[in-house]
Amino acid sequence: MIKRVSLVVLSMVLAVVTLLVAAQYAVGESVVSFDQPKALSISVAIVVLLFLPPLFLSFFENGVVKIINAAYQSIIVLSFIGLIPMGFMTPNGSLLIVLTAVAGTLISMISTVMAVRTRNVISSRHT
Repeated sequence: MIKRVSLVVLSMVLAVVTLLVAAQYAVGESVVSFDQPKALSISVAIVVLLFLPPLFLSFFENGVVKIINAAYQSIIVLSFIGLIPMGFMTPNGSLLIVLTAVAGTLISMISTVMAVRTRNVISSRHT
């Protein structure tokens, strides 16, 4: 359980860091940037709120809850994968955006696998 919770928290931190890095290298007027602190803080709050369901679901050991958690986290993985080409489209700072998106993808994939992984109860009782 500790591993699942910590991986979800790490994914959330990477999502916020990716958002802040993308805001630092904003390209236009209609994107989130540090010039609009209210919009940036609302965006960070939305990202944190979107990570609350998998965080709460990580505490449960039920198989159905684990599958729901993995399905939710797979959407997060797809979001990080979608950010990778977006990082290449920015004129400056694209390497940092791509690196945080790749790190977020890897951590979220590991978190999704850990969400559905089960322990072998029979072998752990006999050791």
